Amino acid sequence: MENKIKTLYILSITAILAFLGMQAYWLYTRYEYSLKDYEDRAETTVANALIEYDRARSRRSSNQSDTLRVMSSFNMNHDMDSLGKTIRKVTVSTKVIRGKDLLNIKEKRKLTSEEMAKLEKIVLDSLEKTEAKRASLDVTSAPSDGAAWSAMKNFELEVQSPFTVVGIDSILKKENIRADISLKETDSVLWKPISTRHSSIIYPRLKITTHYSELEHKAVVVDCPIPVSEILKEMGWTLLLACILSLFLILCLVWQIKTIVKLTRLDKMRNSFITTMIHELKRPITTLKMCVSGMDNDKMMEDSQLRHEVASETRIALDNLAAYFSKLRDITFNNVEQIPLYITSFNLHQLVDEVSKSIALPSNKRATFENHIPEDLEISADRTHLSNIIINLIENAIKYSGQDVTVRINSESTVDGIAIKIADNGNGISIGNQNKIFDRFYRGNASTSEIPGMGLGLAYVKLLVDAHGGEISVESTESIGSTFTIKIPQ
Repeated sequence: MENKIKTLYILSITAILAFLGMQAYWLYTRYEYSLKDYEDRAETTVANALIEYDRARSRRSSNQSDTLRVMSSFNMNHDMDSLGKTIRKVTVSTKVIRGKDLLNIKEKRKLTSEEMAKLEKIVLDSLEKTEAKRASLDVTSAPSDGAAWSAMKNFELEVQSPFTVVGIDSILKKENIRADISLKETDSVLWKPISTRHSSIIYPRLKITTHYSELEHKAVVVDCPIPVSEILKEMGWTLLLACILSLFLILCLVWQIKTIVKLTRLDKMRNSFITTMIHELKRPITTLKMCVSGMDNDKMMEDSQLRHEVASETRIALDNLAAYFSKLRDITFNNVEQIPLYITSFNLHQLVDEVSKSIALPSNKRATFENHIPEDLEISADRTHLSNIIINLIENAIKYSGQDVTVRINSESTVDGIAIKIADNGNGISIGNQNKIFDRFYRGNASTSEIPGMGLGLAYVKLLVDAHGGEISVESTESIGSTFTIKIPQ
């Protein structure tokens, strides 16, 4: 049975770990998918922002047509190399004449008619004096002639309206994209944007590199940090549902394991209880058989002292049997309300004296009882049950002690009743066992020793105290002793 339970533990733990691993892998895959989807949308947004920025640069040039003159020439040649492969080359030449610079006008305004007439007179001379900006490049690697022509137009646009970080950044911010933007020159022409996807799931970033002037090898780099909070927000319901289901399944498995552990412990306690009960009941029954056998002997019964001893042993054995059956009867009640109580008023000092005198001491023990309860103290309780409570506590004090034990019994008045304290100088109780000693069948270290008992004594005491509506507590130090406090409401 124990091997099967161990196997079940291992399988349950393995199932939990496998489920957690599967959930983690699924969530990781879902997170990666969300990151990829976000990157796809970010790429589209950046591409559209670059197109919009180029349009804005073109519009800015058009608005300055009265003060800006642009003259460009475009040329594309197709040749054949020695292997018969087509070689494509483009050459572009662009002249830009800025009217305000020629007229030495600094402020931003439109030119007057006089200024326009003056500009027309000097523009021809300026065209001759203005040096054209030229670029030539082998564009054989271009995907098409259209791409090559676009590269020449981009060169012209860059000459008349330079690409700026501030310009593209303002457009990206309108699209709620915060990015680190930089301009650089590359060794080769990039005819298509290059995207570097995230390499870290904790601090993901998307890096997009695209040319804005291919003939000059000028490119813009947009480095976007991906906000993890937005990704998790998109996964919100998925994460919540996954966490709830995972927690539910794990709790079910843990509950199952705890239930099996509890049932196993109860089974061990049951077997131990049956074994202990047989052993404990065997002793008084054996004593009774011996006494009955002695009573059947006429010669033995003629000795009055021997007859008295046999009768005394018989009474003790019967009292022990009655005590065991009384505990077993009361301990089987489902709740304390089922225990019948016969409340009367009686003298507590006298009760303690009677109990102390009735305690049967083992032959190897010497006990001293100190009754410090006031002689006139009256208490209202079930006299029989309270007597059993005190007897059990005193017997425990004697049982779990050395050869010489001192039991001190005193009382004090509380707000709502009387507190009875029973202290001893016995072995004491460890801190780890103090919160378990009132459990049924629990014996702690005593279960491995030669001290007899069924683990019902303190559970029986607590049951009777609860039936009175009272409380019981313990203060104990190992090797020094224990003090049990019983509070009985009045």
